[in-house]
Amino acid sequence: MTTYGSFPGSRPRRLRTTPVMRRMVAETRLHPADFILPAFVREGVSEPVPIAAMPGVVQHTRDSLKKAAAEAVAAGISGIMLFGVPEESKKDAVGTPGTDPDGILQVALRDVRAEVGDELLVMSDLCLDETTDHGHCGVLDSEGRVDNDATLERYAEMAQVQADAGAHVVGPSGMMDGQVGVVRDALDQIGREDVSILAYTVKYSSAFFGPFREAVGSSLKGDRKTYQQDPANARESLRELALDLEEGADMVMVKPAGPYLDILARVADAVDVPVVAYQISGEYSMVEAAAEKGWIDRDQAILETLTGIKRAGAQNILTYWATEVAQKLR
Repeated sequence: MTTYGSFPGSRPRRLRTTPVMRRMVAETRLHPADFILPAFVREGVSEPVPIAAMPGVVQHTRDSLKKAAAEAVAAGISGIMLFGVPEESKKDAVGTPGTDPDGILQVALRDVRAEVGDELLVMSDLCLDETTDHGHCGVLDSEGRVDNDATLERYAEMAQVQADAGAHVVGPSGMMDGQVGVVRDALDQIGREDVSILAYTVKYSSAFFGPFREAVGSSLKGDRKTYQQDPANARESLRELALDLEEGADMVMVKPAGPYLDILARVADAVDVPVVAYQISGEYSMVEAAAEKGWIDRDQAILETLTGIKRAGAQNILTYWATEVAQKLR
């Protein structure tokens, strides 16, 4: 046999021969504790409402949300991230349901904490897009532009009511400059130094958010390109990262996950805090749609996408498959 370099003595395929061999030498392993379940709760519905663009995902009632939280605990996942969907008539220009102690998100936080206590990290989306009649993540100025600093005042109020409602972790997701520092200060002012901040540090203006708009009943017209990041850019992600850490972020997030694995890897290499990635609605919907048509193996595709995200550097992953995958892993 002709010798080519170290071949035939060197044969990497020896370490791929059987499932047990492949499992033993695997460099990346998924575990139920890696996962956080994003969940939507809708005000004024008596039954869960299916989300057409996200097969298998629903807008929960308060009761079905509590059941989902209990299932998440049983599956061994680490957290649940709650998004509240208020009745359309309650939305206004400043997102009043977001700071109303009886707003749907705050009610749901209390429900879930009462159901699971400290067995599951109860996390809350801290943003105005679900609660404003214009659908933007902040309040608007007289010319219809998102007013960064006025929005920060609303975020401070939201942080306090979410903490009072039982959130272990708040997730400021609006991509306003200075949001992490303002939220940290607001929490500390009411003696809630124990509440953690999961900073949406890297959040791109992505086409893959499409199905999420249905999930939260978004009223948005236009886009969010003046505050979410440009998909063409990478260096600004590291700038955002440095600012969020300086302002007191306890954990940092990259969103979306799959299309931005290079960014995720750079962030993970740069920090000594936990790194989280959000596998968003469009990523979920593409796999489900292709699997429904028989074009891909659904279960293998799900595991492959999640393994890739973890391999790139995510310690934890928000995914709509969290409970399902955790159950299978266990």
